[in-house]
Amino acid sequence: MAAFPWHARSRNYVSESDVCKLESVPLDFGDYHPLKPITVTESKTKKMSRKGSTSSTSSSSSSSMMDPLSSVLDGTDPLSLFAAAADPLTTAASMDGVRKKRDKDDSSALGSDFEQWSSKRGEILARYTTTEKLSIVSGSSSRKATTSGSAVSEKVRTRLEELDDLEEGSQKELLNLTQQDYMNRIEELNQSLKDAWSSDQKVKALKIVIQCSKLLSDTTVIQFYPSKFVLITDILDTFGKLVYERILSMCMDNRVSLSDNFSPETVNDTAKETCLNWFFKIASIRELIPRFYVEAAILKCNKFLSKTGISECLPRLTSVIRGIGDPLVAVYARAYLCRILLTEMMERCKKLGNNALLLNSIMSAFRAEFIAARSMDFIGMIKECDESGFPKHLLFRSLGLNLALADPPENDHLQILNEAWKVITKLKNPQDYINCAEVWVEYTCRHFTKREVNTVLADVIKHMTPDRAFEDAYPQLQSIIQKVITYINDFSLLFSVEKFLPFLDMFQKESVRVEVCKCIMESFIKHQQESTKDPVILNALLHICKTMHDSVNALTLEDEKRLLAALINGFIKMVSFGRDFEQQLSFYVEARSMFCNLEPVLVQLIHACVAFCFITIPSLSSIFTRLNLYLHSGQVALANQCLSQADAFFKAAVSLVPEVPKMISIDGKMRPSDAFLLEFLCNFFSTLLVVPDHPEQGVLFLVRGLLNVIQDYTWEDNSDDKVRIYTNVLHLLSAMTQETYIYHVDKVDSNDTLYGGDSKFLAEISKLCETVIAQILDHLKTLGKEETLKRQSQLALYFFNTILAHGDLRNNKLNQLSVNLWNLAQKHGFADTKTMVKTLEYIKRRSKQPDMSHFTDLALRLPLQSRT
Repeated sequence: MAAFPWHARSRNYVSESDVCKLESVPLDFGDYHPLKPITVTESKTKKMSRKGSTSSTSSSSSSSMMDPLSSVLDGTDPLSLFAAAADPLTTAASMDGVRKKRDKDDSSALGSDFEQWSSKRGEILARYTTTEKLSIVSGSSSRKATTSGSAVSEKVRTRLEELDDLEEGSQKELLNLTQQDYMNRIEELNQSLKDAWSSDQKVKALKIVIQCSKLLSDTTVIQFYPSKFVLITDILDTFGKLVYERILSMCMDNRVSLSDNFSPETVNDTAKETCLNWFFKIASIRELIPRFYVEAAILKCNKFLSKTGISECLPRLTSVIRGIGDPLVAVYARAYLCRILLTEMMERCKKLGNNALLLNSIMSAFRAEFIAARSMDFIGMIKECDESGFPKHLLFRSLGLNLALADPPENDHLQILNEAWKVITKLKNPQDYINCAEVWVEYTCRHFTKREVNTVLADVIKHMTPDRAFEDAYPQLQSIIQKVITYINDFSLLFSVEKFLPFLDMFQKESVRVEVCKCIMESFIKHQQESTKDPVILNALLHICKTMHDSVNALTLEDEKRLLAALINGFIKMVSFGRDFEQQLSFYVEARSMFCNLEPVLVQLIHACVAFCFITIPSLSSIFTRLNLYLHSGQVALANQCLSQADAFFKAAVSLVPEVPKMISIDGKMRPSDAFLLEFLCNFFSTLLVVPDHPEQGVLFLVRGLLNVIQDYTWEDNSDDKVRIYTNVLHLLSAMTQETYIYHVDKVDSNDTLYGGDSKFLAEISKLCETVIAQILDHLKTLGKEETLKRQSQLALYFFNTILAHGDLRNNKLNQLSVNLWNLAQKHGFADTKTMVKTLEYIKRRSKQPDMSHFTDLALRLPLQSRT
C-alpha cells in the first residue's frame, strides 16, 4: 500500500469539554422543597363501620405527616410514632393490668442480668434433633368429669376415680412418630390443657400434665431427650401458671389484687383450701417422676400457705430425685428444680459451705452478668470451700471467665482483683498458675491502668521463667498478649509498660514468636490513626518487624510473604518526621537494610524515598514492577522539576522493555505478558506527551527510542498488540501537534511551549506518523495473506475509529484511507455490524455541527453491508 501522510485535526479541548457536559437546567421549586415536611389534608366523609352503618360527617381537618428524612433530623422516629398509635390489641392488653402485673416468672426477681429460660429453650430445640422414630402415650378416659353433683363428697370421689383411671392404664401408645409428629402431638396436648382449664375441667387438665410428665422417664432416643425436656416443661410451666393465677384470683377482695410481696396472712381461707387441695391431689399420684414434676411446677403456690413453704419443700424435692434410677432423667429433674427457683439453690450452696463442685457448676451455667453482679458473694463462698475437694484456683478461674464478659460493681473492682490474685500467685504448679493468670489478665486490662497490667505481667514472667516453663504454655501466653493489645490501643502507652518486651522474650519458638509479632502489628495498623515519630514505638516495632522479616526463608509460602510485607509496609507508612528530612531518610535507610528479603517492602521504600530508585529498582525480580517504578519515579521527578532525573528514569524504562519475557508468573501461573506490556506502554505514552525534549537530544528522542524498541521486540505470532500500540502512538503524536496540550505538569514547559507550533517540529511529527501508518497497513496486508480475516476486520475498524477521532478528514488521502478501512472491515463478513451502525450514526450527528460538512460526504461513502 502507498504511504499516507497524517493530518491531525485541530482540537480545542475546552470547547469540546463544554460540549460533552450535560445540559444544566435551573430549577424553580417555589414554595416546594423535596425535603420539606409533607402536609396531607384529609376530608372526613361518611365512613362505613364494620356492620355497614354510617358515621356522622365531621368537618374537614388536616394532619401533618413528616417524611422519613425530616423525622430523622428532628429526632422523631417514624416507627416509634407508629408504635404509639392506638391499637385495639394494645388497648386490651393495657386494660388487663392485674394479669400483666402477675405474669412474671421467678427469674425476673433476679434482675435483668439473669438469662431467661426463653432464650435457652430455642437453642436446645434447634440443637438436639433426631431422625429416629418416637413414641408417645396418649391417655383416654372412659367417663367424663362431672362438673356438678349433689354432694361435695361425690364430686371429690368422681375426680379421684378419674385420676385413678389414668393410672390404671386407660391409655394408648402412638408408635413410629417422626420428630415433627411428636412435637405436633405435644403441642396438641398443650392446647388441650388450656382448653380443659378454660372449660373448668381441672381434673382433665391435671391428667394431661401427669401424662406428659411420664414421657420424661423414656430415654430411648437419647439425643432427642433435651428437646423433649423443653417441650414437656413448657406444658408444666403452663399448668403451674394456670394454677397460680387461679388461686391468686380467689385472693382478690373487691377486685383489688394482692401486692407482689404479699404474706400468707393476707390470703383468705378459700384460696388456702384450694391451694392445699391441689397439693393433696398431686401427692396422690402414684408414680415418682410425674409426682415430682407436677409438684415442682406449682411450687410457687406455697407462697399462699407459708412464708417458708418453698424453703421447706425444696430439700424434700431434692431428696425425691435420689429415687430416680436413670441418671439422665435424674440430672434433668435437678435442672428443672434449679430453673424454677434459683435463689433458694444459691442459699443452699452457701449453707453447704464446701460444695465447690456445685459452686463451679453455677458459675459455669449462668450468664456472666448474673455472676458479675454478685462477685463478692461468690468470692466469699469460694473462700469457705474446702481446698481438698475442688481446687480454689479452678473456682477463681471460672469466676474470672465471667468477669471477662461482664463488669462487676465498680466499687468492688480492686478488692476482687486482690482476692483472686492472692490465691493465683501462690500456685506452685506453672500450668495451674498460667491457666488462671490468662483469664484474670483480661479483667486487669479491662478495669485498671498500665501499672496493674505491668505488675501482672511481671508476676507471669516470675512464675513461667524458671525451668523454661513457658515452653509448655505458649497458647496461654499468646492469649495474654492478645488481651493486652486488645485493651491497650495506645502504643506509646503499651511500650511504656516496662515488662511488655521482656514478656515477648519468653516466646522462644520462632513460629509462635512470629505469630505474636503479627498480632501486634495488626493491632498497630488497625488502631494507629496518626503518623508517629515516637522513638519508643519506632524501636519496638522495628524489632518486631525484623523478627517477622527474618522468619522468611526458601520454604515460606507466597501468601505468608505478602502478609508479612503488608504488615511491615503498614508500619513504614505510619512513620513521619515531618520536615526533618534527615531523620526520615535515616529511618528509610535503616528499614531498607533490615527488610531486604521482602520485595514489596523495597517497593514501598522506593515510593517513599527517591534516593533508592536507581540503586534499588534493578535489584527487584519482577520486571513489570521495575518498569512501573521507573515510570512512577520519572513522573515524580517531573512533578518536582527534576528534568534530568526524569529523563534518566524514562531512558531506563525504555532500555528495560526488550527484556520483558513472553510469559510471566501471575499468582503461581504462567501467563502471556503482551497485555501487561500494552498497558504499561499506553501509560508511558500518556506521560511522554508532557515531557519536554532534551536540548542536546533530537526532536522526540524518547518517543523515537520507544518506537525503535517496539519495532525490534519479538511479538507473539497471533498477537495484534504491536499494531494497537502503533495506533496509540498516533493518538500521542496527534496530541503533540496541538497548539495547547490537553494537560501539563505544573511549572514544567512541555513541547507546545518550547516549539510553539514550529513547522520543523510538526514536520518531524508528520514523518513519524507516516512511518507508523505504514507499519499498521503492512500488518493489515499480512493478515489478509494469512487468511486471519476476522482479526483483519477488527483491526481495520479500530484504525478507522482512530482516524475518525484524531485525523483531519478534510484531507482527501486521509479521507480515502478511512473509506478503504471501512470497506475492508466488512469485506469478508466478519464486521461487527452493531458497532458499525452506531459509528455511522455518530458520523451523521457530527456532520450537523459547524464546520463539519465534510462528514456528510463521508457518510455517503460508507455503505453498510448485511452479513451473509
